[in-house]
Amino acid sequence: MAATEATTSAAAAPGAARWRDTGRRLARALQRLLHGVLPGLVATQASGATLPEERSEAVYHYYDGGGVRAQGPAFLVRKSLADRVSLSAGYYVDAVSNASIDVVTTASPFKETRSAYDLGADWLVRDTLVSAALYASREPDYDANSVSLDVAHEVFGAMTTVSLGVTRSSDEVRKAYDPAFLDVAKHWQYRFGLTQILTPRWITSANFEAISDAGYLGSPYRAARVFGAAVPERVPRTRSSRAVKFRSIYDYGDGPARTALKVEYRYFWDNWDITAHTTEIGAARYVAAGWLAEASWRYHSQGRALFYSDNAQSETLYVTRNRQLGTFKSHAFAAKATYTFGGSWARFDTKFTGVIERKAFKFSDFTDVRTGGAYSHNATVLQLLLSAKF
Repeated sequence: MAATEATTSAAAAPGAARWRDTGRRLARALQRLLHGVLPGLVATQASGATLPEERSEAVYHYYDGGGVRAQGPAFLVRKSLADRVSLSAGYYVDAVSNASIDVVTTASPFKETRSAYDLGADWLVRDTLVSAALYASREPDYDANSVSLDVAHEVFGAMTTVSLGVTRSSDEVRKAYDPAFLDVAKHWQYRFGLTQILTPRWITSANFEAISDAGYLGSPYRAARVFGAAVPERVPRTRSSRAVKFRSIYDYGDGPARTALKVEYRYFWDNWDITAHTTEIGAARYVAAGWLAEASWRYHSQGRALFYSDNAQSETLYVTRNRQLGTFKSHAFAAKATYTFGGSWARFDTKFTGVIERKAFKFSDFTDVRTGGAYSHNATVLQLLLSAKF
C-alpha cells in the first residue's frame, strides 16, 4: 500500500515539514522494538540450528511522549517448507502526529504515515542456520532499503553458537516543497556474536557490532544555533560506530515457581566522539496457569557529539543542535504479560501479549526555549500482540 500524508493545513505544511525527521526516528525505534516484542526471558536465545516456528502475528503499537504520537498495526506471517526452509513476510504502518518541542517552538504540527515491508528466508543446513532478509520503508520524503545476511552455527555439541551477519542499506533523502533537493545515505553493518550455554539453566552471550555510514547523515529541516541565530545544521558525511553487548540469563525454579533473571550491558562509541552506556535488568515468572509476567528496567546515558552545541559561540565546519546527539539520560520501566489460551485454542498455541513501557528523558545541554531550562519529557509505549501457529 502506498504511504499517505495528512497535514494540519496547507499554510502550516512547510513549517511542519522541517521536523519530519523526529517522527522518522521514532518510527524506526518502534520498528526495532516490534521485531523483538520484548522477547520472553524464560525462553533462551534461538538455537543456531533450529528453524523459527510457523506463526502468524498481529500487533498494535502506540507511542505518546514529548509531543509526538505514533500508532499503527504490524503483521507477520512465517511458514516452513520441508522442515528445511522458513519464509516470512511482514508489514508495518506508523501514523505519526508531531507537536514536539521543535515543532511547537519553530514550526507547525503535522501528520504523516510511514509504511514498511520485509521479506525473510531461513535455511537449515545441519548445524547451521542461514538467514536472508529484504526490508523497505516509504515516507513522503524518505525511502529506505536494506538487505541482510546472517549465519549461525552450533559447535561443541550445541553448547556454543557462533553467529556472523552483514546488512547493506541505502536511503534516499528528499525535502518536502523543494523538489530540487535530493541526496542519499549508505550504511554498512557488520556483527559477530557468541552464545554459550554454561549450565542447563544459565546462558550468556557477547555481541559486537560495527557500522559505517556515508552520505547525507543530517536532516534538511533541522536548524542549529550560532550566536543565537538559526542556521542549517552541518554534520560530517561519514560516521563509524562500534558497540559491544553482554547478556546473561539465569533460570531457576520449576513449575509455577519457575523464574528467569536477565542482566544486560551495552557500550557504544563512534568517531563523532559520542559514547553511551546502557544497562538493563529484568525478571520473568509464571504467575498462574497460562500466565507469564515480566518486568524490566533500563538505564541509558550518553555524551554529546564533538560538534554538538545548544548555542555555538563560534563558527565551525560542523554544527548541530540535534538533541539526540547531545548529552542525556533516560530510564525505562516495562511490564509485560503473556496469556496462552487453553481449550480448543491450545492446538494453535494461541497467545496474547500486552506490553506497557514508561520512559523518562532528561537532556543536560538542550535548552527548552519556552522555559529557559534544560529539556526533559516522558513517554509511554503500548503494544498488543496476538499470535498463533497454523
